[in-house]
Amino acid sequence: MTVGAENAANDRKVPKISMANYAERKDEIAREIIHAAENNGFFILENQESPSVAEIEEMFALSERFFHLPQTTKSKTPFIKAENTGWETCSQIRPSTGLPDQKESLQLQYHRRGDRTWPQEPSIPELAQTVTSFMEKTHSLSMNVLSVFALALGFPEDFFVKAHDVSRPDAQSTLRLLHYHDITGTQYPSNYWRAGAHTDYDCLTMLFQKTGEDGLEICPGREAHTSFGTGDHWTPVKAKTGEIVCNIGDMLMAWSDDRFKSLYHRVRCPGLSERQTSRYSIAYFNQANKNVEIKGPLGKYPVMTAHKYILDAIKRNYGEFERTNALAAT
Repeated sequence: MTVGAENAANDRKVPKISMANYAERKDEIAREIIHAAENNGFFILENQESPSVAEIEEMFALSERFFHLPQTTKSKTPFIKAENTGWETCSQIRPSTGLPDQKESLQLQYHRRGDRTWPQEPSIPELAQTVTSFMEKTHSLSMNVLSVFALALGFPEDFFVKAHDVSRPDAQSTLRLLHYHDITGTQYPSNYWRAGAHTDYDCLTMLFQKTGEDGLEICPGREAHTSFGTGDHWTPVKAKTGEIVCNIGDMLMAWSDDRFKSLYHRVRCPGLSERQTSRYSIAYFNQANKNVEIKGPLGKYPVMTAHKYILDAIKRNYGEFERTNALAAT
């Protein structure tokens, strides 16, 4: 990368949109969101009433308690690939790298609370209640944002609200608690990532980060579905507790006939001279209910159910892990 290109990447701004006084400023906020979605692909929400900074900090504290549990305990909530739920570690091999992400995650769905896909851990008795409350508040905020996209696309304002009914048994929206492993003292090669370059396959992702735990990088200007941003200019997004980094997912990109772009992002492995201790983040993926059909106003892409959309994406992201394990067992 030339000096000029590097400076351009570093100067690239991710718009910050204040959600303060949402009811009174709804039209103003809507204009800012659509402008960011059309021109940047990423934007940051701040000053939202809910979830509050205190609630976000509480969620992070609970996440750390879960990930500090022994692996044998965490594995009692196994990853169910077909439903995209449960606990997994280093199982996601990104097509962009062919290498496993250096992280573990717990994926939870609202309508499944209380079943075996949620941890039943006596040492964290408040887990279900805390996570349920956090999901409800995050989902409500997500629907405010998605209602803006619905109107912009000529759909009824509640179009995406109905498409993301998390109380239904066919719901797919998922809260993902993430822990990037402590790699203190380790120098990984330059092609190794805590999370390799990828796009999200939902409608809208809302990402919570902790101050001081940086690493997220974005690559606006996605032109091709298969380049993974290789050789392009990447911009770091500073982590700040309370802010919510939002990005368009592949599902909304298809629903909008490419009006809103789903862009590449990744999490960098820090070098020996940087902070290499654990990194925690929380992502809420707004994924339409299974039987909802994805069809843009112009019909640019073939109609597909949200269920097939997610299954195809899971196959791309976890299939290599299964093939590798099968080869190792032979």
